[in-house]
Amino acid sequence: MQEGIRCIIGLGNPGDKYLNTRHNAGFWLIDALVNRHGLQLRSDNKFFGQVGKLSSPAGNLWLLKPMTFMNRSGQAASALARFYRLSPGQILVVHDELDLPAGSVRLKKGGGHGGHNGLRDIISALGSKDFYRLRLGIDHPGHRDQVTDYVLSRPSKDDQQQIEQAIDSSIDHLNELLQGDFQRFMNEVHR
Repeated sequence: MQEGIRCIIGLGNPGDKYLNTRHNAGFWLIDALVNRHGLQLRSDNKFFGQVGKLSSPAGNLWLLKPMTFMNRSGQAASALARFYRLSPGQILVVHDELDLPAGSVRLKKGGGHGGHNGLRDIISALGSKDFYRLRLGIDHPGHRDQVTDYVLSRPSKDDQQQIEQAIDSSIDHLNELLQGDFQRFMNEVHR
């Protein structure tokens, strides 16, 4: 088995204006994890975001919501990774994914940024593509000219429900990620 995940970075944009937008799906997962485990996030300027820690038998898991805007997410990711001496393979970045239907979940390691500005900046800041990504499907508006407005708007009630179910399922199987059993996580969660 491989080394497990030691840090989950949920991508989103700070501020009430963006709170319920599709682009904040990564924040939604962190918030759900915090609520489920009765944790608290605290603002930490050295990490350019809100940070929390989940202690488990598999070890400590750092949670991070960058409070930079999406296209500067790498600043927070690299600061936390350097401070805690985390390798890219110990980091899971959770983000919205246009190329998957709403409510779908895919885990992958490495690869490009696929046009996602948060991933682009993290790849640049870490100097590596070899981190894990949890891709939360938000569906595609149909035409590339509609993408910006689409990701910065609220999902339909049905899509929101499906995304929340995908997040809950992912959190249900968090131990597999912490233990490095990525295949089992994929078998349980991919849909």
